Amino acid sequence: MSSFLITGGAGFIGSHLADALLKNGQRVMVLDDLSSGSISNLAQVRSEERLEIVPESIHNRGVLAEMVDRADVIFHLAARVGVFNIIESPVETIMNNIGGTEVVLKAAQKKRKTVIVASTSEVYGKSEAVPFREDGDLTLGPSARSRWSYAASKLVDEFLALAYWREFRVPTVVVRLFNTIGPRQIGRYGMVAPRFVTQALSGQDLTVYGTGRQSRCFTYVSDVVEWLLLLASEPRAIGGVFNLGNPREITIEDLARRVIAVCDAKVGIRYIPYEQAYEEGFEDMERRVPDISKVVELTGYAPRVGLDEALLRIRQWMETERVLERSARFKYTHA
Repeated sequence: MSSFLITGGAGFIGSHLADALLKNGQRVMVLDDLSSGSISNLAQVRSEERLEIVPESIHNRGVLAEMVDRADVIFHLAARVGVFNIIESPVETIMNNIGGTEVVLKAAQKKRKTVIVASTSEVYGKSEAVPFREDGDLTLGPSARSRWSYAASKLVDEFLALAYWREFRVPTVVVRLFNTIGPRQIGRYGMVAPRFVTQALSGQDLTVYGTGRQSRCFTYVSDVVEWLLLLASEPRAIGGVFNLGNPREITIEDLARRVIAVCDAKVGIRYIPYEQAYEEGFEDMERRVPDISKVVELTGYAPRVGLDEALLRIRQWMETERVLERSARFKYTHA
């Protein structure tokens, strides 16, 4: 039995990763300050004796060091994410992302623990070399646009992780995530899929930012988790950067139509200019398509869950959550 530390383990991806590790018979430690994650994401495994949850920040160096010492592998998922966080709190986003990765790597350095560092497809910026390859050039917008601060902070995370491998031989792996979706993800910070499904189930028109012709590739969370597990156990992955995504491309406008169909909703689509949704002069990535040949060749794994099935599972989860929420409110008001 191995021990795994997941920073941000009460979050969307982290909680699914914890589920998978526990199902595989491993010991799991979750370190999460619950600023965006939730203990409820771990409700289905809370009774597991092999699960330890510590509601603390990764910036608590004493707690972090003690947990890293007991871990065989660290999945560093803790970060400030979402476009709205970037726009509203750029300083906190930059400092938390870079500082958090630094303290994790420094703690791992002492005993050279393997660290899987989660990065983002945002680092490709405005590159037009689609599909994006890990060895391709990165093209970010001007520093005057706060929209690019998240990408820049995650890019520094990547440089740090790879530098710790080259200089201190800390085994690190960088993964660039492409629009991971699934149950437990919320739309509060600008994530489009859960926001669309929530609107559709509530009978509201779906709000598309910009023209809707910008495209994305959506990856179901179980596919991302499978890749993370495989990379963590693959010595040849050390020192590498890997795209994790489903290369099937769809425009945001077409995504809205797919959500309406999956939810059988009698709603329309409303378009909101970027300047109104975010900030004046907001820039977006027109396309974000991964080349996943590198990770597929190394792990032998390719995405298995299609977009319609992913959206259906999100719908079912949200409907179940609504039933549970209504039931809890009824019990409270009639107690």
